[in-house]
Amino acid sequence: MVANNVLSAAPLNNDGLSSSNTNAPLQNSFINLDQGDTVLFESYWRKMSDECAVVIKGCELLSYVSDNASVCWFMKPELRDVIKRLHALVGNAETQDGHIVIGNGSTQLFHASLFALSSSSNSPNPINVVAASPYYSGYPDETDIVCSSLYKWSGDAKVYDKNEEYIEIVTSPNNPDGSLRRPVVNKKLGREGKLIHDLAYYWPHYTPITHKANHDLMLFTFSKCTGHSGSRIGWAIVKDMDIAKKMTRYIVMNSIGVSKESQTRAAKIMEVLCDSYDQNFKLGSKNSELFFEYSKRLIKERWEKLREVIKENGDLILPKFPGAYCNFTKESSETYPAFAWLMCKKDEDGVSYLEKELKVLARSGNRFGSGPRCTRINMLSRGDDFHEFLKRLSNIKEISY
Repeated sequence: MVANNVLSAAPLNNDGLSSSNTNAPLQNSFINLDQGDTVLFESYWRKMSDECAVVIKGCELLSYVSDNASVCWFMKPELRDVIKRLHALVGNAETQDGHIVIGNGSTQLFHASLFALSSSSNSPNPINVVAASPYYSGYPDETDIVCSSLYKWSGDAKVYDKNEEYIEIVTSPNNPDGSLRRPVVNKKLGREGKLIHDLAYYWPHYTPITHKANHDLMLFTFSKCTGHSGSRIGWAIVKDMDIAKKMTRYIVMNSIGVSKESQTRAAKIMEVLCDSYDQNFKLGSKNSELFFEYSKRLIKERWEKLREVIKENGDLILPKFPGAYCNFTKESSETYPAFAWLMCKKDEDGVSYLEKELKVLARSGNRFGSGPRCTRINMLSRGDDFHEFLKRLSNIKEISY
């Protein structure tokens, strides 16, 4: 049995906070913790609803074009400016020498990056695309779905040994296991390939900000920064203008730009976020209700509860993360990833274990190039779902479905 303070904890509501109401229908139904929705942050933005509201008149935003002087000519200047402002505030990425390209989420930017980097290659064969396992489950399918003659998925970067050109995806913090990553192929082969740094989770509510990233091509996404997955806004910071132009061309050919309505909303929300910190700095106070502090507290509470339950459960293992000093919060902290990477202690299929014993849907380690013992659990799901997951996990020895 698990400690009393976990078993007796009040259920979490859809905000991830305590609630006195129970959710009876969940008790005998499957819980979907497979998807990567970021609804945990809903409670913060509900409080900021009025400040973040935008009004778009019927006569506005008719043109495809936003700024003919920009490499990414369909990007609204106010979105570009607030993206730079946000990175300057957090200190997680250098934007001064880079060109910003926006896309319909970082997924479209990933495709644009592959196109831009591979079309710049001199190789007569498709360039190999690799990532160190466990890698994000979407990379293989997203790479091969277009059946491109320019590039192809070639698996785990840790075992890649071909004397051919390659593109390595470096995801840090990593999805699914939360680890901090660096390129691995160049260490082994003694030569550098082309790199895509996916920094979707390099924000202070997930991990300490230890340095200002300054890579050739970096991907970020609105969904993981603020939780607004439905807006489908992502951005790349690209040093090489030719690469930025090719990425822009891909997005134009693919979707003729990015919705200006989404851009307007994203710019407003990021502006409100930045303004709140600027105001707080002027007052010289430390406000725990600011977005990154508030969100980090919610994620931290979930991780603490999950670790306590896992400790008592005995069948599963969670990774451990080293602490580090965060330049943004000015204090030492651990990493609290958006996903939990669970491993079965026994040689057992993790997805089958969770589905059979707990009626929980999770994503198999097979899809991350890591084997079936591991599974990925969404830590940013709705409160009722997460609490029911903890409840079932803590009572697993007594549950029989």
